Amino acid sequence: MRGENMRGHLTRLTALAGPVYAELLSGVIASVIGTFWVAGLGGAAVAAVTLAGTVENLLLGLVLVVGSGTSLRLSRALGAADDTDAARTTRAAWRLCALGTLALAVPGFLLRERLAGAFLDGPAAGLAAGYLAVAFPAFGLFFGQRVADELFKGAGDTRTPMRIALLSNALLLALDPLLVLGAGPLPGLGVTGAALALTVSRAMAFAVTLRLRPRTSAPAAGVGVAMGRIVRAGSPFGLDFTARMAAGTAQLALVAGFGVAAVAGYGVGYRVLLVVTMAFYALRQAAAIEAARLTGAGESAALRSLGRATGRLAAVLGAGAAVLTAVVAVPVSALFTDDPAVAGQSAGFLRMAALYLLPYALVVALGGVHQAAGAGRSLVVAVAVGLGAQLASATALSGPLGVTGVWAGLTVGAAVQLALLLALTRRRPVPLAEPCDSGRHESHTGRAAHPTPARS
Repeated sequence: MRGENMRGHLTRLTALAGPVYAELLSGVIASVIGTFWVAGLGGAAVAAVTLAGTVENLLLGLVLVVGSGTSLRLSRALGAADDTDAARTTRAAWRLCALGTLALAVPGFLLRERLAGAFLDGPAAGLAAGYLAVAFPAFGLFFGQRVADELFKGAGDTRTPMRIALLSNALLLALDPLLVLGAGPLPGLGVTGAALALTVSRAMAFAVTLRLRPRTSAPAAGVGVAMGRIVRAGSPFGLDFTARMAAGTAQLALVAGFGVAAVAGYGVGYRVLLVVTMAFYALRQAAAIEAARLTGAGESAALRSLGRATGRLAAVLGAGAAVLTAVVAVPVSALFTDDPAVAGQSAGFLRMAALYLLPYALVVALGGVHQAAGAGRSLVVAVAVGLGAQLASATALSGPLGVTGVWAGLTVGAAVQLALLLALTRRRPVPLAEPCDSGRHESHTGRAAHPTPARS
């Protein structure tokens, strides 16, 4: 029976994670190709688009709080067979989306020139301000799409968000060259064209999403409470993302001390590494969805079994990624650059990064289980301490080992995160389903009801 449960979890995790990985990978590919078109406009254009992308990544921390909290709360409600709470969670998610969009887009648009001037100067600052003039008003499309995707995922449907992402990125690939460079009667709009291409592709994809989304009706009472629960459930994911962004920025500053070739090599290697690490985050989303459903259903034994299955699958992914990265480090680096110094730095980074992929995969994937099961505080503590250890060891080792010491810090940090996460969660009791808002507990099988998207 235990073996059957394990196989069932592995099958379910794979079915959920596969579409998520395809969704994430399509976004990276579209971003890389879009950068290629902008690169033809010169360094100022690349700097402007890079700044705009960085700003969106910073805002993504808040979006992740609402998005991940939505999928966890919805999955938990469906696991508890509480359709009223599921509908209330859906309404609360859209309300948070509207409030978050207003809180970020309006001041961002008004301060766009000041924001661009704080990081860039000359023509690059003007181009960045022009890009942000389009991007901030359209921020609601980005936020709304993430919320809609998480509502599908919370109901156990990861294929619809994948299809929408493929549609959006295919549109972006077609629109980028047309609006950036121009074609026939269409004038080239440069950096502003890149922003418009992204906005149009997102708008069309979001329109399709709204047509497919499930229709629910929720009582007005309790929506405010549901909003608070979404924020509490998603906060650890947002804090995790923000902490890793901050650590990545600090690490880049350390790398910059070793010259331009080291920075360029790190940039190349990092993009290559995204292809494998996205698989870890796809598994994390799948594990979180399942763990939230089982928590809502009160299936504590199945939740423990899910944790073991997630650990096994993460170990396989991490080990496979480590071997693959070490083997392809040199040839793949050579594909991205003709500069021997940059290629050498990239290959060196990838070889050292291979050492940290196994513990990193386990931290990321198991973090999804523990977060969904109510141990989000343990995850945040483990990540914060581990990232601190990463930066401290990178600084200490960079003296005797050079830039290789910075790469070694990644392994130290991932190992500390994993050890601390396991220690903090080992003795934690598995939480059961929360009481329904009406105060009643229902008997159920724990099988989530997957609402069928309404098509009108």
